[in-house]
Amino acid sequence: MTRVALHRLLAGLGPAWLGLLGPVCAEEVPPRAVVELFTSQGCSACPPADRLVNELARDPGVIALTLPVTYWDYLGWKDTLASTSFTARQRAYAGMRGDRQVFTPQAVVNGAATVVGSDRAALERSIREPGTAASLPVAIRSEAAPDRIVIEVGPAAEAGRTAEVWLLPIMRTREVAIGRGENRGRTVTYRNVVRGMHHVGSWRGAPAHYEVPRTALAQADADSYVVVLQTENNGPGRILGAAKGPGL
Repeated sequence: MTRVALHRLLAGLGPAWLGLLGPVCAEEVPPRAVVELFTSQGCSACPPADRLVNELARDPGVIALTLPVTYWDYLGWKDTLASTSFTARQRAYAGMRGDRQVFTPQAVVNGAATVVGSDRAALERSIREPGTAASLPVAIRSEAAPDRIVIEVGPAAEAGRTAEVWLLPIMRTREVAIGRGENRGRTVTYRNVVRGMHHVGSWRGAPAHYEVPRTALAQADADSYVVVLQTENNGPGRILGAAKGPGL
């Protein structure tokens, strides 16, 4: 079989092609949605959204992520988990949408739909509605080997698809006692806290194999990871596929 014929066969199989790889995946249920919650320890409206993410993270078909931002740090409490890169990512999403909506708690589903992060009905609707946000057409599998993370990305169903592969080190859970600011006296449990974003490589629509040293997790104080395949055009776009590591 030629390389072109094999590519066509795999594209026709869609997500089923992954069955040919054997047991290399950290999860069994293919995710249908990636939810990014932009939150802050300094925002009094955020704890309900943080609790909702904790619940969503139990759904094997949802990859729920916490991305703490920095722009409320001036209110008297500096977020202990926040990163300026997450603040920049949230603003980049707003720029791509063209709506300038940057607030907390804000949830972005599959890089497309945005809702108030504490609005359960709106968030669940965005997750389940086909054609708006809840579509991860490219299958991804990952394996956590002792010294590296192996990533397999499937073929595109449409010709001309391109995207970038990212590894997100994840801190699975962290309890924070907040001493000042709007949430003074509260203890909040954060789930699936993103600790950075490492560019793995570019994907050009064909099945692809990537390997990342596990040191990327240790350096980020992380105990698991998420792989995201995301389109980019001067900013983050639609998420085409994702996979999660052990314990998520």
